Amino acid sequence: MGELIKIEKLVKRFGEIKALDGVDLAIRRGETLGLVGESGSGKSTLARLLLGLIKPTSGSIVYRGSADTRRACQIVFQDPQTSLNPRIRVGEAIGEPILIHKIMPKNQINVRVGELLQLVRLPAAYAARYPHELSGGERQRVGIARALASNPEFLVLDEPVSSLDVSVQVEILQLLKELKSRIDLTYLFIAHDLSVIGYLSDRIAVLKEGRIIELDGAAKVLDNPREEYTRNLLAASFRL
Repeated sequence: MGELIKIEKLVKRFGEIKALDGVDLAIRRGETLGLVGESGSGKSTLARLLLGLIKPTSGSIVYRGSADTRRACQIVFQDPQTSLNPRIRVGEAIGEPILIHKIMPKNQINVRVGELLQLVRLPAAYAARYPHELSGGERQRVGIARALASNPEFLVLDEPVSSLDVSVQVEILQLLKELKSRIDLTYLFIAHDLSVIGYLSDRIAVLKEGRIIELDGAAKVLDNPREEYTRNLLAASFRL
């Protein structure tokens, strides 16, 4: 697998606070890279930088030789309840990125929305529903469909199952795994729980105080972590 995204010497400061401190990281095409760390370790800052929502203080992020990742990289949020506008129907929410990026004519969007809903195992008729009419797992499926609407090849999964019941977590993780293979996606899977990350990831990077302190194959990190910090995270994880 070749490199899809190359991160070099990435630093991000917020005033006197250094959220990221010289991160070097390559994300390979077609892989799931798990990113784990405690709250405040810099995970969300890295995600926002990858998506182009904020700019680095120094260092670089290169995607396929370009610094512009805005359309090719999308995000699935932690809480689908807050990421979906309660005033608009599911179909409008999913169709919005298609409209914004002018991916297809307006008269074809409804058909595409139905296809995306079926892709995440929801009936096409759900396009007429509002978010409050759906369960948490269904809302997260809508969030995934919306992220896929602009035909990205890279998804940031920002704690995508942490707000869901354990049984629903497994369903969503299975769906994400199937979609990755079916559509040839690349994932950055962010979580604080190593066991959840281990279910989906090919490699795992451990972030502590803005630095990558451990990076290896998922099995090696889970079965024989080098760092005490990683061992502590693993001990606190709930095994799926």
